Amino acid sequence: MSDRLFDQLRALNLPVGDYAVFGSGPLIVRGIVAVSNDLDIVCRGAAWDRACEIGEQEFLPEYDVTIASIFDGAISFGTKWGIGDFDVDELIDSAEILDALPFVRLEHVVSYKTARGSDKDKRHLKALAASSYP
Repeated sequence: MSDRLFDQLRALNLPVGDYAVFGSGPLIVRGIVAVSNDLDIVCRGAAWDRACEIGEQEFLPEYDVTIASIFDGAISFGTKWGIGDFDVDELIDSAEILDALPFVRLEHVVSYKTARGSDKDKRHLKALAASSYP
Protein backbone atom coordinates (compact mmCIF):
# COMPACT_ATOMS: atom_id res chain seq x y z
CA MET A 1 0.00 0.00 0.00
CA SER A 2 2.69 2.53 0.92
CA ASP A 3 4.60 1.92 -2.32
CA ARG A 4 1.43 2.84 -4.20
CA LEU A 5 1.01 5.98 -2.11
CA PHE A 6 4.65 6.95 -2.51
CA ASP A 7 4.34 6.37 -6.27
CA GLN A 8 1.21 8.51 -6.41
CA LEU A 9 3.00 11.27 -4.53
CA ARG A 10 6.03 11.08 -6.85
CA ALA A 11 3.72 11.24 -9.89
CA LEU A 12 2.48 14.67 -8.75
CA ASN A 13 5.94 16.09 -9.54
CA LEU A 14 5.71 18.58 -6.70
CA PRO A 15 8.58 21.02 -6.38
CA VAL A 16 11.29 19.64 -4.11
CA GLY A 17 11.81 22.10 -1.31
CA ASP A 18 8.10 22.88 -0.94
CA TYR A 19 6.89 19.73 0.85
CA ALA A 20 7.85 16.79 3.07
CA VAL A 21 6.16 13.57 4.18
CA PHE A 22 5.35 13.68 7.90
CA GLY A 23 3.24 11.61 10.32
CA SER A 24 4.08 7.92 10.08
CA GLY A 25 5.50 8.20 6.54
CA PRO A 26 9.13 8.63 7.64
CA LEU A 27 8.81 5.42 9.69
CA ILE A 28 7.05 3.51 6.92
CA VAL A 29 9.67 4.32 4.27
CA ARG A 30 12.38 2.96 6.57
CA GLY A 31 10.43 -0.24 7.27
CA ILE A 32 10.12 0.59 10.98
CA VAL A 33 6.31 0.34 11.02
CA ALA A 34 3.80 -1.38 8.78
CA VAL A 35 2.39 0.28 5.73
CA SER A 36 -0.44 2.71 6.14
CA ASN A 37 -3.43 3.59 4.03
CA ASP A 38 -2.65 7.30 3.96
CA LEU A 39 0.14 9.87 3.89
CA ASP A 40 0.33 13.25 5.58
CA ILE A 41 2.31 15.97 3.83
CA VAL A 42 3.42 19.37 5.13
CA CYS A 43 3.82 21.85 2.33
CA ARG A 44 4.10 25.46 1.25
CA GLY A 45 4.21 27.59 -1.87
CA ALA A 46 3.81 25.82 -5.18
CA ALA A 47 3.21 22.42 -3.55
CA TRP A 48 0.25 23.81 -1.58
CA ASP A 49 -1.07 25.58 -4.67
CA ARG A 50 -0.94 22.31 -6.62
CA ALA A 51 -2.60 20.35 -3.79
CA CYS A 52 -5.43 22.89 -3.73
CA GLU A 53 -5.84 22.67 -7.51
CA ILE A 54 -6.26 18.91 -7.53
CA GLY A 55 -7.54 18.22 -4.02
CA GLU A 56 -10.59 18.83 -1.95
CA GLN A 57 -10.08 21.36 0.84
CA GLU A 58 -11.45 20.80 4.31
CA PHE A 59 -11.08 22.68 7.60
CA LEU A 60 -10.35 20.43 10.59
CA PRO A 61 -11.48 22.42 13.64
CA GLU A 62 -10.02 19.95 16.15
CA TYR A 63 -6.55 20.75 14.78
CA ASP A 64 -7.24 24.30 13.52
CA VAL A 65 -5.86 23.44 10.08
CA THR A 66 -7.08 23.39 6.51
CA ILE A 67 -6.02 20.38 4.47
CA ALA A 68 -6.28 19.46 0.82
CA SER A 69 -6.90 15.75 0.22
CA ILE A 70 -6.43 13.77 -2.95
CA PHE A 71 -7.01 10.16 -3.99
CA ASP A 72 -10.09 9.89 -1.74
CA GLY A 73 -8.15 11.13 1.29
CA ALA A 74 -5.19 8.81 0.78
CA ILE A 75 -2.81 11.79 0.64
CA SER A 76 -3.48 14.91 2.70
CA PHE A 77 -1.59 18.20 2.47
CA GLY A 78 -1.43 20.99 5.02
CA THR A 79 0.55 24.18 5.51
CA LYS A 80 0.77 23.69 9.27
CA TRP A 81 0.78 20.76 11.65
CA GLY A 82 -2.09 20.71 14.14
CA ILE A 83 -0.39 18.70 16.90
CA GLY A 84 2.72 19.91 18.69
CA ASP A 85 4.70 23.07 18.02
CA PHE A 86 6.38 22.79 14.62
CA ASP A 87 7.85 25.27 12.19
CA VAL A 88 6.76 23.93 8.80
CA ASP A 89 9.60 25.73 7.05
CA GLU A 90 12.11 23.95 9.30
CA LEU A 91 10.40 20.58 8.75
CA ILE A 92 10.61 21.01 4.98
CA ASP A 93 14.05 22.66 4.84
CA SER A 94 15.65 19.91 6.96
CA ALA A 95 13.88 17.01 5.22
CA GLU A 96 15.84 13.93 4.16
CA ILE A 97 15.49 12.60 0.62
CA LEU A 98 14.71 8.87 0.62
CA ASP A 99 13.47 7.00 -2.44
CA ALA A 100 13.29 10.32 -4.32
CA LEU A 101 10.88 11.89 -1.80
CA PRO A 102 11.49 14.33 1.07
CA PHE A 103 10.73 13.01 4.54
CA VAL A 104 10.62 14.95 7.80
CA ARG A 105 13.57 14.03 10.02
CA LEU A 106 12.99 11.34 12.64
CA GLU A 107 13.59 13.65 15.59
CA HIS A 108 10.55 15.69 14.49
CA VAL A 109 8.49 12.52 14.09
CA VAL A 110 9.43 11.54 17.65
CA SER A 111 8.39 14.99 18.93
CA TYR A 112 5.05 14.76 17.12
CA LYS A 113 4.26 11.22 18.22
CA THR A 114 5.27 12.01 21.79
CA ALA A 115 3.01 15.09 21.83
CA ARG A 116 0.07 13.20 20.33
CA GLY A 117 0.55 10.17 22.55
CA SER A 118 -2.06 7.84 21.05
CA ASP A 119 -1.70 4.08 21.41
CA LYS A 120 -0.60 3.93 17.77
CA ASP A 121 2.02 6.64 18.39
CA LYS A 122 3.34 4.78 21.43
CA ARG A 123 3.66 1.59 19.37
CA HIS A 124 5.47 3.52 16.65
CA LEU A 125 7.87 5.08 19.15
CA LYS A 126 8.59 1.66 20.64
CA ALA A 127 9.26 0.25 17.14
CA LEU A 128 11.59 3.16 16.38
CA ALA A 129 13.47 2.63 19.66
CA ALA A 130 13.92 -1.06 18.78
CA SER A 131 15.15 -0.26 15.27
CA SER A 132 18.67 0.50 14.10
CA TYR A 133 17.78 4.17 13.52
CA PRO A 134 18.90 6.78 16.00
